[in-house]
Amino acid sequence: MVPFAGYLMPVQYPMGVLKEHLHTRSAAGLFDVSHMGQIRVSGPNAAAALEAMLPIDVLGLPVDRQRYGLLTNEVGGVIDDLMVANCGDYFHLVVNAACKEADLAHLRASLPSSVKCEYLADQALLALQGPSARAVLARLAPSVAELAFMETAHIEVDGVACWLSCSGYTGEDGFELSIPNDQVESLAKRLLAEPEVELIGLGARDSLRLEAGLCLYGHELNECTTPIEASLLWAISPVRRPGGERSGGYPGADVIGQQIEQGCQRKRVLLDIDGRAPVRDGAEVVLDDGTVIGQVCSGGFGPSVSKPIAMAYVDSAALAAGNALFAAVRGKRIGVTPRAKPYITQRYFRG
Repeated sequence: MVPFAGYLMPVQYPMGVLKEHLHTRSAAGLFDVSHMGQIRVSGPNAAAALEAMLPIDVLGLPVDRQRYGLLTNEVGGVIDDLMVANCGDYFHLVVNAACKEADLAHLRASLPSSVKCEYLADQALLALQGPSARAVLARLAPSVAELAFMETAHIEVDGVACWLSCSGYTGEDGFELSIPNDQVESLAKRLLAEPEVELIGLGARDSLRLEAGLCLYGHELNECTTPIEASLLWAISPVRRPGGERSGGYPGADVIGQQIEQGCQRKRVLLDIDGRAPVRDGAEVVLDDGTVIGQVCSGGFGPSVSKPIAMAYVDSAALAAGNALFAAVRGKRIGVTPRAKPYITQRYFRG
């Protein structure tokens, strides 16, 4: 157990990080992610009010669908990344644990008085992830069988009223379930009674998301890093980009719009690493002559690919030039090569 965002969190369970990781890739892993923040936004013009804070298409988000979103500041930096779901008469937001108090204050200060913003302190959150997750959950709630990636539903799971989304943080098919606090333990035990399901801790959660090429706030994202630098252009809805039907209108739109059209000085990339030595967070990325042109933001071992893996921010000009790159690790240089795709194939169920 380790301190994490004001909570004590399990790094691993008895299986250990390596086996937990591989079990999630081959069967189903259950994550207690109740430390994440859940926020309900409702009221007249809630969609338009949220769209003024996020560079995504909230007005066009269908009921029972969610989108990945970014809260940005006036210089285009990322205050937090989050999920935004349209539940009909309200929006359900899931935000990062370390940012949730600041996010809530930011939302309340920025949203008009006609829009209500509630923190859902009485709701816990579980994530069931992996190729067997759908079959397991369908035994307890048959209607989830056809739920596609980024769809959401209010549903009973083994008699417990839940709000769930077909999404996750592993690159695998799976679900996140918002459950009343007083019922989450019993439902977790019910899920763990299924033979495919094992508890998974923070260690494997990190290696799973890194293999899938997914950002972690505080590592890849922060208030000084823009979505374009973070290679998250896909997360800015086309209608909100320059030339789009509702372009701009959110904090930092001028900076982000300029970077979309003209590029930026650094970019987030995934790295293939020569040899077996790990390349950790903070390692410098250098040219052959020792010039520092970047820094690793996340690094570790990828159990699914059985090799070291990493993400880094690297000078855009050096990337375009195709220069040989190295990671400086304990006085040695390890060859690294930018790669275009995640280390594993994302296996989201799209119907």
